[in-house]
Amino acid sequence: MNPPDLTPEARAIYEWQMWLPGFGEVAQRALKAASVLISRVGGVGGNVAYQLAAAGVGRLILAHAGRLKPGDLNRQLLQTHAHLGGPRIESITRRLRELNPRIEVVAVGENISAENATALVAQADVVVDAAPLFAERYALNRAAIAWKRPMVECSVFALEAHITTILPGRTPCLRCLAPEPPPDWKRQFPVLGAVAGTVGSLGAVEVVKLLTGLGTPLAGTLLAMDLGVMRFRRLRVWRRPDCEDCAHLAGSE
Repeated sequence: MNPPDLTPEARAIYEWQMWLPGFGEVAQRALKAASVLISRVGGVGGNVAYQLAAAGVGRLILAHAGRLKPGDLNRQLLQTHAHLGGPRIESITRRLRELNPRIEVVAVGENISAENATALVAQADVVVDAAPLFAERYALNRAAIAWKRPMVECSVFALEAHITTILPGRTPCLRCLAPEPPPDWKRQFPVLGAVAGTVGSLGAVEVVKLLTGLGTPLAGTLLAMDLGVMRFRRLRVWRRPDCEDCAHLAGSE
């Protein structure tokens, strides 16, 4: 199937990014035709979603449960004070459609789990993991491997952030990088909203690269950032031959 044509309005909106060398209308049409699943649309995932909506991705599948609390507002920029106590997914959907009324938003008012991950990943071309809990992350990882969907893995803690792109069968999966959850990991942790926004914007860039062929994704490379001292490191990462999630893909590349 050929990617959809662009309207004159779309050409005007995306003109500046279509000037990018190697991008043009072909890449913009690929974004319009694409579906992206984002697991948790909070401080990190909300920035991913907002940037992808601005870039013209045609369909966003957004999984996020719960009601808005005051403690969310330092980093979840798709929320508003007026929506306190309301379902987070409602504000997320409304704000994205205000930015881009042409976008299709599939709003899922629940978090990723072993029960829903497979069905949701099957609908996406690329998956973004921005969940705070490892049970969600591992469920998404297994589903992405099963469907062989690229997954952009983003995480943040205090002033530090990490991002990598997982290509099933070619790069380490999440379970290769973290065979077990950290023993002291908790649902709530220190975070500056601007740090979450930084890794979220980088995650959106990774998605655009995967969908259009622009640039080189962080496949097999973990970008580790300490924004307290503005130190950025590129770390080579490797698949575990005994990984319980992806070892069966050995030699599939």
